[in-house]
Amino acid sequence: METKKQKTWVIIAIIILGIIAFLIPNQIAAQNGIKRTDLQKHDLSVPGREAVQARIDFEAYSAFGKHFHPGEEIIYVLEGSLEYEVEGQAPVTLKAGEVLFIPAGVVHSARNNTNTKASELATYVVEKGKPVLVLKK
Repeated sequence: METKKQKTWVIIAIIILGIIAFLIPNQIAAQNGIKRTDLQKHDLSVPGREAVQARIDFEAYSAFGKHFHPGEEIIYVLEGSLEYEVEGQAPVTLKAGEVLFIPAGVVHSARNNTNTKASELATYVVEKGKPVLVLKK
């Protein structure tokens, strides 16, 4: 039987792991000329799901490599243009005001092929407790 002290340490460990999982996508992005700004995160009325929203800014000629999410991603290009490669589809270039839907678990990447900044608003509907982003090896 666990003691009260052991339960407290388990809760603290879970909180720390949650914070680390939330920050990792930002650290990966920063290394590639990409800045990720987390905007909001909320539980949904669907059990086990949460919505996460972030703004992703791409410097000129920067790219975010192959990855996937444990849920759907809905992309809205805010400025500039971005090329998306989605597994099983031809690459597509979207301009400001255009949108893209990426199903759960589908590997994809994004690239700014221009000499100006580009930005997107990414909304994720993901499984609660899982990392928002998983890099493809």
